Amino acid sequence: MKKMTKHDIVVIGAGPAGMAAALAAYEAGVKDILVLERDCEAGGILNQCIHNGFGLHRFGEELSGPEYAGKYIDMLKDTSVQIQLGTTVLNIENKIVSAVSSKNGFEQIEAKSIILAMGCRERNRGPISVPGDRGRGVFTAGAAQRYLNIEGYLVGKRIVILGSGDIGLIMARRMTLEGAKVLAVAEIMPFTNGLSRNVAQCLEDFDIPLYLSHTVTNVIGKNKLEGIEISQVDEKMKPIKGTEKRFDCDTLLLSVGLVPENELTRTANIELDPRTKGATVGEDMQTSESGVFACGNVLHVHDLVDYVSAESERAGKSAANYVLNGKSEVSNTTLVSNGMNVSYTVPQRINKDNVEKSVDIFFRVRKKMRLGEIRVESEGEKIASFKREFLAPAEMEKITIPKVLLDKAQGNLTVTAIEVEDAQ
Repeated sequence: MKKMTKHDIVVIGAGPAGMAAALAAYEAGVKDILVLERDCEAGGILNQCIHNGFGLHRFGEELSGPEYAGKYIDMLKDTSVQIQLGTTVLNIENKIVSAVSSKNGFEQIEAKSIILAMGCRERNRGPISVPGDRGRGVFTAGAAQRYLNIEGYLVGKRIVILGSGDIGLIMARRMTLEGAKVLAVAEIMPFTNGLSRNVAQCLEDFDIPLYLSHTVTNVIGKNKLEGIEISQVDEKMKPIKGTEKRFDCDTLLLSVGLVPENELTRTANIELDPRTKGATVGEDMQTSESGVFACGNVLHVHDLVDYVSAESERAGKSAANYVLNGKSEVSNTTLVSNGMNVSYTVPQRINKDNVEKSVDIFFRVRKKMRLGEIRVESEGEKIASFKREFLAPAEMEKITIPKVLLDKAQGNLTVTAIEVEDAQ
């Protein structure tokens, strides 16, 4: 067996989260950093996202996915950070990372601190129980994106998309521009799950019909997809008989949500949040395992890569602080939970002693609201409130709580979203 190697920080994943975390840790004073990436190049999912719209917050300019990734790749070239490609991490235990690659075979790496940045994956046909035949022609939207944008292969000519997630919306436009006919986008919820701008730019601009409160109720074609059937659903998400619509198509793309890639987190016995499906973390992005940090889509699914980078930079700085200064005492912890109309909050806990000026809390609401109010309460007492002109489940929200208000909290925090007309 190969001799165990040692590094101050090991980052798992060289997507936007992993690279941003590594760069921030380096700039914070830790120079011995190893990034492990299972793909053959750094960049993660950004490499297949050739459309513009990335980087306005982080770099002040509009970039494509590969251009955004290239910014970080270039910045890391000027550092001592090592990126080891083609390496799959198998296990994490007691800050020892077990990995395998064609170059090094099986190897074990001991780290003083670990940053989890594995990203997320798409839900496929199995978990959502799409009924009907199993003929070829059913893809996740992200897989179709990779086939087209990286490998140059158009997966179909007549396409129906199930789900209004951002990747599905973007692929509706991309397929149309490549000459395919997108017949419809069906969404089981009564609202879209993608950003409003993507609905406008990817569907409305190309006259692609959107069927809300609809789902696929039959897939037709034993060897090759010949068509699909969609039906309207009731308030319990059950198909309504007599509402069936048939589309003759050769391709069904599934854009039915993303899930944090947390198999490694789970096997490391790190506490997971059942709401986000990611690790529970503090304001410093540290998980329940001392010295192990998490950031980006492996923690909770983000809308904008700029937010991924900002969150990951915080994780990188915290990991560097852990390496340089050791474990900090946790003595003044406040838990953060979701209240009415809020589906989750990140972070799940805040150590008040670690907060210098303010703390950011990220969350999503459960329903669309106009003129909403975000309330932060402690033991039933409101300590902060924030007005929003528009709230939607598809769009991640952020509030910033100043330390002076945080210190007023006498107990744990609850974040609640209320429509203004319902507010008292």
